[in-house]
Amino acid sequence: MAAFSYAALDQKGKEQKGILEADSSRQVRQLLRDRGLAPLKVDTVGQHQEQKQSAEPSIFKFSTGPNLTVADLALFTRQLATLLQSSMPLEESLAAISQQTENAKAKSIILSVRSKVMEGHTLANSMAEFPRAFPTLYRATVSAGEHAGHLDLVLNRLADYTENVHASRQKARLALLYPVLLFVMSVAIVSGLMAFVVPDVVEVFIGQGQQLPALTRGLIALSDFIVDYGLFLLILISLSVIAFNYSLRSESIRLQWDRRRLGLPLIGRLSKGNNTARYASTLSILTSSGVPLVDAMKIAGEVMENTWLQQVVREATQQVSEGGSLHKALEQSGQFPPIMIHMIASGEASGELDTMLERVAESQQRELDNLVATLIGIFEPAMLLFMGGAVLIIVIAILQPIFALNQLI
Repeated sequence: MAAFSYAALDQKGKEQKGILEADSSRQVRQLLRDRGLAPLKVDTVGQHQEQKQSAEPSIFKFSTGPNLTVADLALFTRQLATLLQSSMPLEESLAAISQQTENAKAKSIILSVRSKVMEGHTLANSMAEFPRAFPTLYRATVSAGEHAGHLDLVLNRLADYTENVHASRQKARLALLYPVLLFVMSVAIVSGLMAFVVPDVVEVFIGQGQQLPALTRGLIALSDFIVDYGLFLLILISLSVIAFNYSLRSESIRLQWDRRRLGLPLIGRLSKGNNTARYASTLSILTSSGVPLVDAMKIAGEVMENTWLQQVVREATQQVSEGGSLHKALEQSGQFPPIMIHMIASGEASGELDTMLERVAESQQRELDNLVATLIGIFEPAMLLFMGGAVLIIVIAILQPIFALNQLI
């Protein structure tokens, strides 16, 4: 059986959409008629997205299929692990989860995966039909669990991982919400004062024929620039950002940018910390799930977002495949924290690499969380100082001519 998405009209003429499992589109149409619906369109799940993407110009092709949010993926993984631990067959577990899912997109993906499983494919291969919904790390871990015969245990580990990722993202977004709003309001207030308030106020002083203070003249010049060229400057900045992002699609440019980004004072530390934490977490999950170390290093390297670090890790993977130790290969790269290297070396020496990698992942994630919390804590008062300083300068620039007029009088 396969999953089909449909659009049909009910007896009141309202359009209804949904997903059904059937052997063919003809059977789906018959099932709709039996329910009193007039079928308008019946497609195999994923067919509509593929047709839409193929109709787009190649320059706009940014996705390869439907996607799942981290929250949906975490919920799906936890539900599947729980049902499998209760000895429910895989296809029945997927069917039960699809019935409980309210998200239409997630439901269509789950039913498509179930259809592939019922055709005889493994769960990992079935998930490969949706690479954006189930990342490489996820599918590799599921495949290892299937081969080892402990899919339920592996899924529990994956559920913990995806839930932690979701919690970290939610925490970061909530922490950034107030500083970002504060920054936007600061820029809006200062821009509004410069564009609308300052010109009207200083116009009174210009008519007096007196020499204005330097700070006031500079404020007037800046205000005139914002009024005359503000929109053009905003468009120019937007086009520059778009052009820069487009240039990063070139592998050579992206590689050079990622390499230089690691050397920036603050951004580099944050980027390196994020990538090393992600690499350690992925390597820990894969090795503890039974994936060979070399294969785990290959997959973990692809999970990193920095292409320069990906290249460094590929070289380290080659050294390990040739018989080298993991800690020496990572140490020679010069891109990983010393504490991480020492802990991995200790795990290799004691024969407990899996356990030590898990501790390394926790340590790196904790260090990254502390760094992000520190940066957010600095960002908030910095925005307050920026807004207060900008308003103070505007007030002084306006008051200086007033004091000069009082002295003249």
